[in-house]
Amino acid sequence: MVSVEKAVIARISKGGEHFEVLVDPDKALQFKKGADVSIENMLAVNEVFKDSKKGERASASELEKHFNTTDTLKVASEIIKSGEIQLTTEQRKMLVEEKRKQISDIISKQGINPKTRLPHPQQRILNAMDEAHINVDPFKPAKEQVEDVIAKIQEIIPISTERLEIAIKVPIQYAGKASSVIRGMVAIKKEEWKSDAWIALVEISAGMQAEIYSKLNDITGGSAEVKVVGKQ
Repeated sequence: MVSVEKAVIARISKGGEHFEVLVDPDKALQFKKGADVSIENMLAVNEVFKDSKKGERASASELEKHFNTTDTLKVASEIIKSGEIQLTTEQRKMLVEEKRKQISDIISKQGINPKTRLPHPQQRILNAMDEAHINVDPFKPAKEQVEDVIAKIQEIIPISTERLEIAIKVPIQYAGKASSVIRGMVAIKKEEWKSDAWIALVEISAGMQAEIYSKLNDITGGSAEVKVVGKQ
């Protein structure tokens, strides 16, 4: 159990009411990111507060009304998972950098430079994000921030988010592995298993084209056939 002096506040608002718990900053962050961490070991005090700085505790009736339970550990779990944690400076810096890399990786795979028809390297996107002064939300999913980031960095680097339909034909001796790899990357719209080949139709972002081709060539020794059959 963390000491009160080293704890930070995790808070949530429900129905206009504020609720807080005092938590170990590192364990609370791990828990919020999905790690299996004991709530009891995370709390500095086994209490739910309305205002922890004033020592004002939440009543049992308030907890029952807003959380449908008076169990402190269950309430604390919801506050930490769904609420806001008062991060340390080091934690926020680390989370923001992780999210920046996730966003830039998605953009690198989804978009291309319309002039060269090639994906932008991830570092180029990160540099453009810096130049555009992008503020990344460390807790908002990366996919939900991509559209806004692309809109802002398009003024700095040209990006097209064109999507392609590609037809794939893989000799049957490589079909099992190729099918497994492709399914792990994109959704398969149609497929057909023949005696001599696996044939599939998939939709991909233009930025993934080179990666798809490279993986299929590695698996089949260059014997896979890939053809663009549509653009969106």
